[in-house]
Amino acid sequence: MPRPQCARVAHHEHAFANFYGTAREGLSFCSRRGMIKAGMAGIAGLSLPSLLMQRAEAARAGRSMPTGKSVILLWMTGGPSHIDTWDMKPQRPPENRGPFSPIATKVPGIQICEHLPKQAAMMDQFTLIRSVDCRKSSHQPNQVLQTGNREAAPRVNPIGDRYPAIASLVAKEHGANQAGMPPYIAFMRHESHIPWGGYLGKAYDPFIANDACQLPVYDTVGNDTGKLSGGDMLGLPAGLTGPRITTRYDLLQSLDRLRSGLDQNGSMVGLDAYQQQAVQLLLGGNARQAFDLSQESDAVRERYGKHLWCQQALLARRLVERGAAFVTIDLSYHPASGTWDTHGDNIPPYGGIKKGLGPLLPLFDHLLTTLVSDLGERGLLDDVLVIAMGEFGRSPQIGTQGSTDGRNHWPNVMSMCLAGGGMRHGQVIGATEPDGGDILQRPVTPGDLSATIYRHFGIPLNTTYEDDRGRPHFIVAEQGQPIEELF
Repeated sequence: MPRPQCARVAHHEHAFANFYGTAREGLSFCSRRGMIKAGMAGIAGLSLPSLLMQRAEAARAGRSMPTGKSVILLWMTGGPSHIDTWDMKPQRPPENRGPFSPIATKVPGIQICEHLPKQAAMMDQFTLIRSVDCRKSSHQPNQVLQTGNREAAPRVNPIGDRYPAIASLVAKEHGANQAGMPPYIAFMRHESHIPWGGYLGKAYDPFIANDACQLPVYDTVGNDTGKLSGGDMLGLPAGLTGPRITTRYDLLQSLDRLRSGLDQNGSMVGLDAYQQQAVQLLLGGNARQAFDLSQESDAVRERYGKHLWCQQALLARRLVERGAAFVTIDLSYHPASGTWDTHGDNIPPYGGIKKGLGPLLPLFDHLLTTLVSDLGERGLLDDVLVIAMGEFGRSPQIGTQGSTDGRNHWPNVMSMCLAGGGMRHGQVIGATEPDGGDILQRPVTPGDLSATIYRHFGIPLNTTYEDDRGRPHFIVAEQGQPIEELF
């Protein structure tokens, strides 16, 4: 059977720019009470009072609440070429194998791209999965892999955006590891690059951290503009002090008490208590301190480097260290399909393999290995699972769309990389056909990936959530199973 070909997509301006008629525009409120509730939610996320209640109920029922586990997702937005990174084909003709050469790694028999020498030296701490089945995955929005569900494809499924992110389900079922921290945090270049709470509701949307700290601002082709982002999101507005927040909470409590007489089981009274805890945690400043890079030594900051993505990686480490459960870094300069979308040199700013992917790999190599090394030195690596991936691989043949060495989208297969989490590493899982175009053995599905993450967090795989009509859905799609080679 002939292999299906990807349709040619124009990327000028960029594609699908007007595709988001129902895109989120943030929380809207009209009443004073709505303003108070939104202000109270603040950095802790709308889910903090419910998280506190959930943990109290679990304790009363004798259930344990898993703590300590977390994930840092390095999302390579646009779809990195597997053949030019982690699944090289040096024996193939040039139009298939590409311009880069393989190098040996610390693990005998495993080779990766020459532009990833730091990872090669640490390969015993990494697992490569070369057989990820990413069919139906696309980008802008790119949600299939980050939800673990092939139905989460809004471009072909009208309700595709209703399927919750894996991270949102972790926020709901596991919560933050320390109260006062948002459970799901994202550094986002564009809202189409990450999934949201969907059926779970806005309470489980990510806390968007872009303006919670001062970070360098890069333009769409990766140039440092010399400017810094805001960084004052977590500060209290002028005139809004701790006592004023308490006063606002007291007003909210009074309004809720008007209807508490209708509450027959005491849940309203209980919620009041958890809301009070949330206010106290907000004033405690745990999250504010986590986002404060000035608390890191000059040596650590220099070790990570001044690049935007590297600074975000350092923040990710600080955030999981202080209790966040899931942190996603959107590794893209461009707000459209993504910086890793290397169609060709004649389609700026994406470039092909040499001019597009080539400059990204040394930067990514430094970011990835510095993060993993730092986590290990701090004794965090058994609890923190680091995942690096995009939404699909790239086509076996180069020179697509009239370019010299670009590659098209290729949802048949992709590679991904994992480290940490207390898992077994120094291995390769799965393999592709000789040209890298299809899976040869051991396919790994989006459902398998989600099941692996849920097992990491101790979340039962038979857990369900409800859609808008009250129908239950299993959190693991396609009967996915944890990737046993990792455990």
